[in-house]
Amino acid sequence: MSGRTRPGGVTTAHSYYTKLQCARSVRAREKYDRTHREKPFGDAARPDGLTPERERLLQQLKERQQELELLDITFDNIKSLEVFKDPHLSTSDSVNYINAKTVIGCEELSGIKAVDFLGSGYTKTVLKAELPQGLFVALKSVNHQGTDMRLCMDDFKDSQGCHELVSFKLRKEIVLLQKLQHPNIVELKGQCQDSALVGGITTVLEQGMPLQMIQLLQSPWEERFRVCLGLVRLLQYLTHSPLGSVALLDFQPRQFVMASGELKLTDLDDASIQEPACQEDSDCLLQFPLRNFTLRCSPSKICEGLNEMRNLYNAYRYFFTYLLPHQAPPLVKPLIHQIMNSTGDLKQSINETLVAFEEVLHAYKSGLHLENLPPSITRDYAVLKGMRSVANMEYRCRLSYNQQGCVLSVHSAREAALICSSHPQCTSFSLSSERTWTGRLLAAFRSGFSHLVPDVNSAVYMRRVKASGAVL
Repeated sequence: MSGRTRPGGVTTAHSYYTKLQCARSVRAREKYDRTHREKPFGDAARPDGLTPERERLLQQLKERQQELELLDITFDNIKSLEVFKDPHLSTSDSVNYINAKTVIGCEELSGIKAVDFLGSGYTKTVLKAELPQGLFVALKSVNHQGTDMRLCMDDFKDSQGCHELVSFKLRKEIVLLQKLQHPNIVELKGQCQDSALVGGITTVLEQGMPLQMIQLLQSPWEERFRVCLGLVRLLQYLTHSPLGSVALLDFQPRQFVMASGELKLTDLDDASIQEPACQEDSDCLLQFPLRNFTLRCSPSKICEGLNEMRNLYNAYRYFFTYLLPHQAPPLVKPLIHQIMNSTGDLKQSINETLVAFEEVLHAYKSGLHLENLPPSITRDYAVLKGMRSVANMEYRCRLSYNQQGCVLSVHSAREAALICSSHPQCTSFSLSSERTWTGRLLAAFRSGFSHLVPDVNSAVYMRRVKASGAVL
């Protein structure tokens, strides 16, 4: 682990980032002093002098402002050195992401009504709202009854100043969402920072469903793999992002949502673009409840790669451990085993981990596991193309796409026939034009049906050994 070097592709940007660390605080502080020296913050800026508490509040506000300015400085300088490219986006997609603009502003927000409460945390409240076009979005704003606001009020007794302080997390998230744009990060659709119109800072985000790990554990392996693959692609992007290597300090399943079948990061306010400074290797310690890892202190006295490894191990302990091995198809089990070993011991970089995941995807989509199946396996079935069964007698099976029946992902009719032959209650199955995200077919298995009706997008396979003469 101590001999690991960073993967190629970000050397120039990261070298600049390392040099920038020494000057970043001074530059941000000078810029802040030029633009904000005389700018008051709420009650804490009253002309009758500052108490120690108010002075501390002002200092914290100043530090938060410098943090935002640092994000702009880092982004502008790295962008001037190299054009960021994501290997999973086409050129046109990359341009669309980089040039994406928020279209919902204060004027539009003032007329939007919230229709549901989605949740709240220490800092933020999230509401579901409907736009005039019928599109649903998520609105994030300061949680005035949240822990952050309560602790601030206990310390400073300054409602306006505390609102400003707590709002900085939302401001930071806006900046990060503008600069970090990826298919596995929620889309920023708009924002407003006008207190008169919307009562404070509000962000408008793509709406997703909170990630439910229990429900995910009961879903088909293919869908669980999709979540993990999306996470790895996201972490690879964050390692080589336009801001340098980004660490998710509050890495929990609750920081993610599901939208259109994809895992998406929705909370970025605790993200960090700084890798710790060090004097020796012992300063580069990654501590987890059950494992500790030590990285090397680089010649530039930075714990290079620490953000990357922190993200990767958290992905292993919160996602891979629960979602990958269970019910994995036999063909990809050896590959999954290698991934679990390498990420659990942090033996590979995120680039190498992504290559391993893409290998699993290719093997799963290829149908190589069916090579040894005899072609005659489908001869045990009578095929009725252009037909669909109705009044079906369903039975349930594990990891089904339909909780009221047995619907599974298959590579072809041969694999569906193999599955039906292994289910004692299965007498027929049908294939339609519907496919999963990998391009595999969805097969519906059943123990019987009443009759058939025409359907050009469907084919029914009836098992000869179990079908009665009346059915045939």
